[in-house]
Amino acid sequence: MELSNKVALVTGAGSGIGKATAVRLAAEGAAVGVLSHTEDEIQATVQEIQATVQEIQGEGGKAVALVADVSDAAAMEQAVEKLVRECGRLDIVFANAGINGIWAPIDEIEPEEWDRTINTNLRGTFLTVRYAVPHLKKAGGGAIVVTSSINGTRVFSNPGTTAYSCTKAAQVAFVQIQAVELAKHKIRVNAVCPGWIETDINENTNKRDLEKAAVPKEYPEGDIPLTGNEPGNAMQVAELVLFLVSDRASHITGTPVWIDGGESLLIG
Repeated sequence: MELSNKVALVTGAGSGIGKATAVRLAAEGAAVGVLSHTEDEIQATVQEIQATVQEIQGEGGKAVALVADVSDAAAMEQAVEKLVRECGRLDIVFANAGINGIWAPIDEIEPEEWDRTINTNLRGTFLTVRYAVPHLKKAGGGAIVVTSSINGTRVFSNPGTTAYSCTKAAQVAFVQIQAVELAKHKIRVNAVCPGWIETDINENTNKRDLEKAAVPKEYPEGDIPLTGNEPGNAMQVAELVLFLVSDRASHITGTPVWIDGGESLLIG
């Protein structure tokens, strides 16, 4: 149990990468606060954690359901406080919640569409870390991982992704600044940058007139060198997050890690 006696917060834990990571951290012994804005999804994650840990350890894992919008400061503060109140401490933060949001030509993006993407992805990351850090300091250190993307960090050719890519680039800058700022408190901060991963994120993508923003691209056979045309899966990302929050990564901070099977090396 690599994370025995640790307490983790995972945002966007109702599905995809967040859910897979919450289950994986719990399987390694962590008590996990699972956060989403959707009550039904979070309850399903709690049940999966309990069932998974029951199978491994013979007793259900500790999972705390947290319902909050990551862009809402008061809700996030209350969610973090609830987790610490129930579990006594906080050691690990996976700021994963995010949306694709609006994908459209720049002159067709409405200001409120821009704001929704920025508020969820970037403000949400800030608020998650903002309210978690005092508890990480109190615990004597910890680990933070932020979900960025290949978009905005290595890839700049997907049409219409201006708002999304800006948030993902900013998240890497956020991670690197905080890695320096928080090092004296023994808090490590890293980013994972997934490529094409099988998740439900397309459900919150609003694509419009992308052909107007498209540029010609030629790929070799298959978009992903390592697998041809097969995407990665959420559990592969969860394993990377587990490594980054574990003591095995104790000398790694301020580092974006791309997990894309080499995809971004072709289309950047």
